[in-house]
Amino acid sequence: MGLILITGGAGFIGQNLALRLIAEGKKVRILDNFSNQVHSSHSLPKTLESNVDLVRADIRDRDTLQKALKGVECIIHLAAETGTGQSMYEIEKYFSVNVQGTALLIDILQNELSSNKVESIIVASSRAIYGEGAYRCKNDGVVYPARREKNRMVSGYFDLLCPKCCGGLVLESTPETAPFNPMSMYGLTKQIQEQAILLFAQTKGMNAFALRYQNVYGPGQSLKNPYTGLLAIFSNLARQNKPIEIYEDGQESRDFVYISDVVEATAKCIDFGGDFCGAVNVGSAEATTVLDVATKIKKHFNAASEIKQTGAFRLGDIRHNIADISLASRLLDYSPKITFDQGLSNFLAWVETQPRESIESYTKSALELVSKGLMGFQSHLDSK
Repeated sequence: MGLILITGGAGFIGQNLALRLIAEGKKVRILDNFSNQVHSSHSLPKTLESNVDLVRADIRDRDTLQKALKGVECIIHLAAETGTGQSMYEIEKYFSVNVQGTALLIDILQNELSSNKVESIIVASSRAIYGEGAYRCKNDGVVYPARREKNRMVSGYFDLLCPKCCGGLVLESTPETAPFNPMSMYGLTKQIQEQAILLFAQTKGMNAFALRYQNVYGPGQSLKNPYTGLLAIFSNLARQNKPIEIYEDGQESRDFVYISDVVEATAKCIDFGGDFCGAVNVGSAEATTVLDVATKIKKHFNAASEIKQTGAFRLGDIRHNIADISLASRLLDYSPKITFDQGLSNFLAWVETQPRESIESYTKSALELVSKGLMGFQSHLDSK
């Protein structure tokens, strides 16, 4: 494999992936705009900066992107705005970066590079494209519920009902064959992003992987971005003995996948020897409740923080999340190595070495959701 371009390569996943590729002797170019919301530093670590070709630019900068693509044989497209809640009101920004940025990338590849050497594209997709994902009903088998009704959540009923018989449901792992059903603007932009990449690659006869990452975490992730990173938010609160307020009843769950496992799966796509153009789940295949996360973080820091199950909820959030990773196992020989307890311990040990982040941005983000009408409350709660 020749030169590899990582868009958004200065981010959490990008840096870890770049370090892995450099260690393997691969040539790496990084394009990143060092967004203030995500990056506490506007430079790469010295171990990276001296070993990669760094291009400082926005993914929507046509001239610079065209230059960055010259001589590239593999693209890992990570550049994107992330965060479910923020996407519901900064709509133009999310579509501009995620959709238009991707459209520009493939437009240049199609029309402006006379000596296009790109052999494969890997795009960071998201489990958000599934919405609520797969469940099993004792009467109707596997079903894919639509968005939860606000009036039920206001009454304190957060679990999903069967869309056919209105009976109770049991969580199933969601396969790649599940229908698209995004619940947020972020999820919708990721759906369009991955479909555009796969359609382009199929047309050109090149390999393409839309990696549907689950909830990626680990040392090095942003501790300042209030719109992503549940673990980061809870850690910041616990370190300052502030109350940890949990949405809904705390029983909502996520599939947390450790950064080294994500890097492993992505690297396997780069070195893939066969022909493939499609979507692949990358997760741990284990569900962990938000209450369990908060409890473990509080215990680690021996914090005096009160854990509050507020009953409040964000419009656009899903109830549960667990990936079916059987395709990744068969196709890439992927098997997650780090359990959640191991990964959380590693992450929290790293957090202890970092400066304490102010919780003001987190508070501000929650108030923004309220002001935009995107936060719901149980009927007995004061929304102020």
